[in-house]
Amino acid sequence: MSARTIIVAVVVFLVPAIGICEQRPTPQEAATANADPQINALLEEARKKWDVPALAGAIVSGDGLVAFGVVGVRKRGDETMAGPRDLWHLGSNTKAMTATLIAALVQQGKLDWDTTVAEVFARDGIDIHPDFRGVTVLHLLSHRSGLPANLNLVDFLGTNERAERRRAVKLELAKPPQSEPGSKFEYSNLGYLIAGAMIEKRTGKSWQANMKEHVLGPLKMTSAGYGGTGTPGKVDQPWGHLANGTPVTANGPKVDNPPVMGPAGRVHCTIQDWSKYVADVLRGMTGKPALLPNDLYQKLTAAPYGGDYALGWVTTTRDWAGGPALRHNGSNTMNYATVWIAPQRDFAVLTCANQGGDTAQFACDAAASALIKFHLSNRKQ
Repeated sequence: MSARTIIVAVVVFLVPAIGICEQRPTPQEAATANADPQINALLEEARKKWDVPALAGAIVSGDGLVAFGVVGVRKRGDETMAGPRDLWHLGSNTKAMTATLIAALVQQGKLDWDTTVAEVFARDGIDIHPDFRGVTVLHLLSHRSGLPANLNLVDFLGTNERAERRRAVKLELAKPPQSEPGSKFEYSNLGYLIAGAMIEKRTGKSWQANMKEHVLGPLKMTSAGYGGTGTPGKVDQPWGHLANGTPVTANGPKVDNPPVMGPAGRVHCTIQDWSKYVADVLRGMTGKPALLPNDLYQKLTAAPYGGDYALGWVTTTRDWAGGPALRHNGSNTMNYATVWIAPQRDFAVLTCANQGGDTAQFACDAAASALIKFHLSNRKQ
């Protein structure tokens, strides 16, 4: 099973009480606490075949996590095993979360899909190129804005990311677009960065504060954070690896894209917490009670200008999905994560690796394919 790889360009930014009557855990609680041996076996087969340090994977339904597994080591050359509550870098899978945040703000009337960059920034003394003034939120989230793929990230390494995003808006929107907005799909991390700046301008709060208030908090994604994982110098979380399998020279929150790129690809969390987000998407798409009304999920998961890219999701069809399916990949070149959603059959699979590059993609795809076959086989029994 193949999937178009969606990668964030990267610059490594280095600067209980026991009661009298013990209650049994619910199936959901048990699934969250314990890796499934059968899932582990499937993941280990993919991990060994493609020789990546570690793999995590999960099967999810609209009710939440069904089962998960994790195999391998946190760092090649170190014997510390990856654990069931480890944090995984999601890369560009962050984009769907940013789009969900904007949908929540649309519901509240703070933004609209047709809100333009000129409406938001024109009074700030920002000289917006005439051909960019009509670029809308919808253009930005569907990669139809005419913006280039990325900033020159080495010029945006500041830790005040709101200020850095504002500076990027000022510099990049003054230039002419690469193509007429709305006319051509051009994958752009920069577009999501500018969408994040629009969120901050309209709400007066940082993108992170908005994420916590409207997405991560309501979904109880308590492990979610930003940037690289682990304590610098300690192998206490999955350590990033280059495409050739070599561990990167350092770890920790600063070993990632610079903070300015947050809305495009800097979220990390446990696979259990990522499952909470994906389960919510499944519920929302199928009309069940979810974070947002059903019509907003339909908006988020439909390609507004044709083609296959919606708002943080690639739309496709697969026989195993019973028809429509959603997918997305993400990588900061040191980690890899992929998700497939089958709304007609009410399930999704997630896979993560602590390595970047094609080999990690193949490992994640192989693991996802195995999880899909395993889940569908069990459903027939």
